[in-house]
Amino acid sequence: MTKRESLREDFAKAVNRLEEVLAIPVDPIVCDSAIQRFEIVFELCWKYMKAVLEDEFNAICTSPRSCFRAGFKQGMIDNDPFWIELTKLRNYTVHTYNQDLADYVYTHLAESLKRFKVVLNWEG
Repeated sequence: MTKRESLREDFAKAVNRLEEVLAIPVDPIVCDSAIQRFEIVFELCWKYMKAVLEDEFNAICTSPRSCFRAGFKQGMIDNDPFWIELTKLRNYTVHTYNQDLADYVYTHLAESLKRFKVVLNWEG
């Protein structure tokens, strides 16, 4: 199995886990779990995108934002401002001890999941 295939497999599992937790009625523990799962999916998403972009397009990306920009350029994802919002949400997760911020992040997870599925289902 190649690194890219392994990343895709891990990414798919993580997306499914995020989807599972978002189907559970929210309480503080579910919220915390969903945010943690979002962090994992986000990291796997951009690393998978990096592998695809490097393999398919010889693109160089060194950060989530640079991968998202390269993904726009190569047609892997739509030029959608929510991709940048995803990066902000990921950065907010280190501050989720603040309940208002945790609630804000949680309310955007379903929309985030839709974007992750676009990457997961991309066929070049």
